[in-house]
Amino acid sequence: MHTQPSTDRVAVVVNTAARSGARALPLVEQALRGRAGDVVVHAAEGGGGLAAALDAALADGPDLLVVGGGDGTIGCAAARVAHTGTALGVLPLGTANDFARTLGIPTAVPAAVRTLTDGHVVDVDLGRVDGRAYLNVASLGLSVAVTRRLTPGLKRRLGRFAYPVATLAAYRSHRPFAARLELADGATLELDDLLHVAVGNGRHYGGGLTVSPTASIDDHLLDVYAVERGRLRDHVSVARLLRTGHLVEHERVHHVTGRRVRLVTDEPLEVNLDGEIAATTPATFEVDRNALHVVVPRGSGAARMDGTTSP
Repeated sequence: MHTQPSTDRVAVVVNTAARSGARALPLVEQALRGRAGDVVVHAAEGGGGLAAALDAALADGPDLLVVGGGDGTIGCAAARVAHTGTALGVLPLGTANDFARTLGIPTAVPAAVRTLTDGHVVDVDLGRVDGRAYLNVASLGLSVAVTRRLTPGLKRRLGRFAYPVATLAAYRSHRPFAARLELADGATLELDDLLHVAVGNGRHYGGGLTVSPTASIDDHLLDVYAVERGRLRDHVSVARLLRTGHLVEHERVHHVTGRRVRLVTDEPLEVNLDGEIAATTPATFEVDRNALHVVVPRGSGAARMDGTTSP
């Protein structure tokens, strides 16, 4: 159900190492102190201070936790407030900002701040890999190699263009792999000569790519797709469909949906969770339904199924 965000007790955590973090902090303070009750602000200098800042911010059980940073920062906060009474407010200050894109949250800082006070709260799903939460997509294969090449320096220099540059470099050195998908209904899919496997919880990933045309962050389903290695021209044709998600219709792509899937590979492979390499196959992927209360703009279509019964 859609509700007005409570702003009686607000905690703010901003990653000042994010691209717009230092600039955003005074804007957030000014906006919230005029329209909220008790506001406590915590600055986190990069990943090293993030956990401590989040712990301090949540110690008193705020009604609203406002988090500014990239998807990695937002994901850390989401894991902590899942299945609690604290709503999450998102300030997209990173390079990709795919979670904000999925939710329809503006990337301009002043507009994102207005969402915190003028928006409403909806319930959305989280993905989990062996219990560990993620927001957008968990993936293995090419994406892991891309993540390793997405250095902070490259992202600072190129912004969102860092993703295609890193992808091209990773593609040149990719080794194919085999995988078995074990679905919750007992079906099994054996696949060979793969380039990439992704398990989407949300709709967007990788700086604006789309999981599938029907993917939603509140449909209580995971979208799983596996891309075969194929030929260069196959990859070019798949790449042209990444923005819209219609790659799932390509002859070199296998696509299934479900609430749970176990993924076994021919050798252990690392798994990328929203840009962080944080798991290894074999692994079990599940959807954690309605796990997160999050503030979105009024009129956002991100949680169109919020408050409905899943199929």
